[in-house]
Amino acid sequence: MRDANGGHRPGGDTPVPRPPRPSDGARQRRDRRDETRTALLTAAERLWAERGIHGASLDDIAAAAGLTKGAVYSNFAGKTDLLLALMERFTSDPAHTDVCEELSAAEEDTDSAGRSSARHAPDDRARQLALLLVEFWLYGMRDYAAGWRIADWYAERRARLASQLDPADGIAPDERATLTMALDFGLAFQHLLDPARVPTDLYKTGKALMQGRPHP
Repeated sequence: MRDANGGHRPGGDTPVPRPPRPSDGARQRRDRRDETRTALLTAAERLWAERGIHGASLDDIAAAAGLTKGAVYSNFAGKTDLLLALMERFTSDPAHTDVCEELSAAEEDTDSAGRSSARHAPDDRARQLALLLVEFWLYGMRDYAAGWRIADWYAERRARLASQLDPADGIAPDERATLTMALDFGLAFQHLLDPARVPTDLYKTGKALMQGRPHP
């Protein structure tokens, strides 16, 4: 076959493979970077919930993710930056609403023999996330960058909850939302320490008393 200038086109009618476009390589690098970040965040979530933020180093996290410490620093500036990224992933998940309700759901999905249903993983993810939230809170009390992000998250949740409530008994919706969240986290912390004597079912009673009747 001849080209427009009368010359022979290589390979006759067989199409000539085109080299990968630069955008393909960039997309692959971006995908690998996302996979690396996800692996590091998942490892950090598990280790920090199990050992505490100060009990698991960046070396530990890299090893748990099957990566090197260099992979951590190529994606995050340091431990606080990794924590803030993990917190962003945690707080942006709409499923993380009421800590006590998640703990209660996990207990209801576990049978008398201690087996977990498909809804909750055997490692008790609800408890892991609650412990991680405790770690966020403690770390934020000592680190300004983490502290303001946690405070902003609390403020966003209070605002969403207050928008669903009416004033009652002289207590404004925003104050009722603050009290409800204090009950949620405070009761969750007590339950993690003493689950037998501080059942998560108490949260439903306290929530009803705090919130009153929501908007229809």
